[in-house]
Amino acid sequence: MDNLQWLLVIAAFGGGIIGAYIGALPAFILTGIIAIAGGTAALAGTVDLAVGYIAFGAYLGPHVAFAGGVAAAGYAYKTKQLENGTDILSSLYGTGDPVTLLVGGFFGLAGMIIFQLLAAVNFPSDLPGTTVVILAVATRLLFGKSGIIGKCEEGDKRQFYTGGKGFFCNAVLGLGIGVTISFIAQQMLQAGVDPALMNAFPVICFGIAATSLIFTQTGFACPATHHIAYPAACAAVWSGNPLMGIIFGVLGSILGDFIAKTFNCHCDTHIDPPATTIMILLFVITILFV
Repeated sequence: MDNLQWLLVIAAFGGGIIGAYIGALPAFILTGIIAIAGGTAALAGTVDLAVGYIAFGAYLGPHVAFAGGVAAAGYAYKTKQLENGTDILSSLYGTGDPVTLLVGGFFGLAGMIIFQLLAAVNFPSDLPGTTVVILAVATRLLFGKSGIIGKCEEGDKRQFYTGGKGFFCNAVLGLGIGVTISFIAQQMLQAGVDPALMNAFPVICFGIAATSLIFTQTGFACPATHHIAYPAACAAVWSGNPLMGIIFGVLGSILGDFIAKTFNCHCDTHIDPPATTIMILLFVITILFV
């Protein structure tokens, strides 16, 4: 690694501690806010450093701060400082335990190393999302007791997807977000926006969806949607076809529900359904359109 890469790894240790003391989800909401600001600046044609160095870098990158917060929650659960390791809302500074914060730091450092390795081999998917998934699995294996897909309590019946009205509600959610994002992207291109600048549009869509989780954090029934918005925007922009954005928006919603039911139910640590969905769909979208 060169000097810049080492600087990022060292900085990511602190970023992981930040994710632990703030809490994984609050840190991710801040990622969304910076992504909106940086993506908007990039779309306007100005030089933007906020997205690469802050929102998706060693400060607030999901592979650093969010992953560090998730790991720290898992450790706090294992050491009986937290009731459940799936709690990604709580600030772990409240544990009063420096080791819990250091666990976040070491996972943040590991996240930056994994990110750089994936970049070095040109892994054809979203690198922060893929790193989040890898570290979440490591967190469960190290600190959890439920296994990768969790353990049902006796008498419980495992569901792998939401049925009935819930299934159609998820489909409509994906459809609505996919339609809006895809046709706005098409409108911007027809209005003469430089296609070279349009790569900033998925970042803005991701940021809006991530920031909307502030409503989840404050107790409202607002779902995560960045696994819908980001693949939809990437598909619409990279293919130039709004229909592709709509298709991947619906797929993101339905696949995210399946992953949540399969890997994040009946469990004791958090494997992030949106990150897993993004990892899978961005792999497909990259193969198809890049």
